[in-house]
Amino acid sequence: MKEKQPIRLDDRISLIDGFDMDIPSRTGTYVINETALTLVEVGPSPSVKYIKKGLEQLGHTLLDVKYIIVTHVHLDHAGGAGVLLQLCPNAKLIVHPRGARHLIDPKKLAAGARAIYGDSFSEIYDPIVPVPEERIITKTEGDTLEIGPNCTLEFWDTPGHAKHHISIYDPVSNGIFTGDTVGIIYERLLNAGVEFYLPSTSPNHFNPNDMHASIRRVLEKNVDRIYYGHFGMTENPTEALKQTAEWLDIFVDIAESVIDEGGNYNEISRRIMNQVKTHLQGQGIPIDHEIYIIINLDLQISALGIMDYYQKIKQ
Repeated sequence: MKEKQPIRLDDRISLIDGFDMDIPSRTGTYVINETALTLVEVGPSPSVKYIKKGLEQLGHTLLDVKYIIVTHVHLDHAGGAGVLLQLCPNAKLIVHPRGARHLIDPKKLAAGARAIYGDSFSEIYDPIVPVPEERIITKTEGDTLEIGPNCTLEFWDTPGHAKHHISIYDPVSNGIFTGDTVGIIYERLLNAGVEFYLPSTSPNHFNPNDMHASIRRVLEKNVDRIYYGHFGMTENPTEALKQTAEWLDIFVDIAESVIDEGGNYNEISRRIMNQVKTHLQGQGIPIDHEIYIIINLDLQISALGIMDYYQKIKQ
């Protein structure tokens, strides 16, 4: 098992690296140290061992966990929920109402991911364990959850990346856990002095109008922090949201051109990647930097989601 200490973001919120796809700084689980110990995001089942170890390093055990929140039910965020709940007997799982049935019976989720990842699926995601219905709490727009005497979390319905997507506002830090709905932060580039954010437009609920609306809503809240599903926190939310919105328009413009020319998702991904490379090289990131491998993987999935969106609206 890879060794990495949890990242302490402040005296109450920490981030445990889940090593999704065996890659560091790809997905993570946030630990909110309040009276009711709360986790945000699980990751796939292979990440659970890292959550257990990370909690121990923070001075907690799995028995201490009271709530596990998933922003949406894509397997890289919630695939390990069933396994983790088996190890956290005192915890309840919180999910959007549209997502609950997919965790109770994850066959459809698994089939969709298997179609994308093929032979790699089992290594990345297995085992996928159903979540008992009685251990699920659904939360959506306007709902709240008190996890400490001075902390009541607020739940927002934030579609765009997925219809079953919630974001969670933490009033103590004036921060918001946004899953994938306002994009991805490429944490590895921060060491090179580059802040870089991209939208995540994966299948099969991507909607650019809804995503822009969610981005605007977070911007209007004037938060001090955004806690991303992939991966880490920014304390520069205005810049982050600006970049994500601009790249979202670039994604859509490229996709429209490719589709008009009769091209496919591979061509969409290739053209976006070319723009990303040009941009990052202009920021001083060399062409042999490992980040391009990660971004290319993300863009292939995002291109599938954009293609799916245009196929649906043309039907």
